[in-house]
Amino acid sequence: MQAILIGFMGSGKTTVGQLLAAELGTHHADLDDMIVQRAGKTISTIFAERGEAYFRQLEQQTLRDAIAQPGILSTGGGTPTIAANAAILKASPVPVICLTASDQTILGRVAQDTGRPLVDELGSGGLMALKQKRAALYRAAADVAVATDGLTPAQIVAEIKTRVLQPGHRLAANG
Repeated sequence: MQAILIGFMGSGKTTVGQLLAAELGTHHADLDDMIVQRAGKTISTIFAERGEAYFRQLEQQTLRDAIAQPGILSTGGGTPTIAANAAILKASPVPVICLTASDQTILGRVAQDTGRPLVDELGSGGLMALKQKRAALYRAAADVAVATDGLTPAQIVAEIKTRVLQPGHRLAANG
């Protein structure tokens, strides 16, 4: 990997990851998609049939495998909140970039997204409580944070390229 994107749902990990990979002429991988492909089942089905412990085991192994591949990796919102995954991220030789956004921005981005069961399950108040609970875990797992509020995906990519992936930059030298 050249960079790993983490952050709360709606922070832009997948959208920005795809655009960043395209600009760098490399591959983009989405960890959740890789888990679904590996299991041959949706994440909801994995949880329903095998439970969270099995999902997290599958997630951890898929994360290890993904980091060994070239490109940009977008993780699931819960990935860095699991201690074993956070340790894998911290040990990664490539920069781990946390995309951040305000509560208002996150709610605006995920409000109409029917593919996010937690949005319906928790409601806006519960979702923001979860975001706050996870914030320290994201900071601990990341090498750098990039705020996405008020920026287009292209502007976020430009910020990442300037601050993190620029040749000679401390983090870029790791990748």
